[in-house]
Amino acid sequence: MSLALIGAGAVAAGVGAAALVVARPGRERLPRERRRPNIEDGEGALSGAAEAATDVIGRLLRGRSHAIAHNLGLAGVSMRPQDLAFLVAIASLVVVAATMLLGGGLLAVPVAALAPMGAVLWVRNRIDKRRKAFADQLDGTLQLMASSLRAGHSMLQALSSVAKESEEPTASELARVVNETRVGRPVVPALEEAAERMQSEDFVWAVQAIAINREVGGSLAETLDGVAGTIRERGQVRRQVAALSAEGRLSAVILMLLPFGVTGFLLMSNPGYLAPFIESPLGFGLIGVGVVLLIVGGFWLRKVVEIEF
Repeated sequence: MSLALIGAGAVAAGVGAAALVVARPGRERLPRERRRPNIEDGEGALSGAAEAATDVIGRLLRGRSHAIAHNLGLAGVSMRPQDLAFLVAIASLVVVAATMLLGGGLLAVPVAALAPMGAVLWVRNRIDKRRKAFADQLDGTLQLMASSLRAGHSMLQALSSVAKESEEPTASELARVVNETRVGRPVVPALEEAAERMQSEDFVWAVQAIAINREVGGSLAETLDGVAGTIRERGQVRRQVAALSAEGRLSAVILMLLPFGVTGFLLMSNPGYLAPFIESPLGFGLIGVGVVLLIVGGFWLRKVVEIEF
């Protein structure tokens, strides 16, 4: 059997298994006494194999499962850590098979690392987007809370009302705070933990204002209105800074993607042009130096366009 057929089969099997894991719901973990013995499970051989593979990966990730689950929760991804790891493994196999089909056998190993790196970047990007969305919604959130307090609601009732009326991720974060307070946790520590999860300095100020008001008394609605006004002004300055630095950030993205784009174009148009880089020790050394310089340049460009105020 030729290498092309093996690679094509690996690609097809990997895509099918990945689609199965994504499409199927997670298996319900019911106690044995609640199961119905006379009803067929209905799982096929492929689904059972995928479930067995994810269970094995889950045992392998036992030490890091909590950290991965925490990051997935911050990203708003309703997926088990072992399911994500299984999809990453399948993606790595597919990328390796596709690379071998294109004749880049020596590049298969470094290319396999693209899937884990892509998964990490995807999760971090979703976390950053959720935190940015939370910060953008904070002004309206505090105004809704102030309106609910003026209507005569308690602090917990105001939080519950805002959680129902807000958009994600504010809705889920405040709903979590409400659920924690209903089981006996003080509201201020619950809000402080939410601010830490979202890494929102503005929300930290709002929580501190709530804590001080609960100690010294006064109108909490007026306090929240004042905090909301300050946050609104800071948001305007932040958006102006983002607009002024947009050109620099776009230039940084283009410069970081340019080497990969040129390499991909040469691999597709003239693979022999890059042969000296993968057929000699000097070529591998130059590739390593280029990767190191690219990483250093990426961090440098990030610091240049990252403006703190």
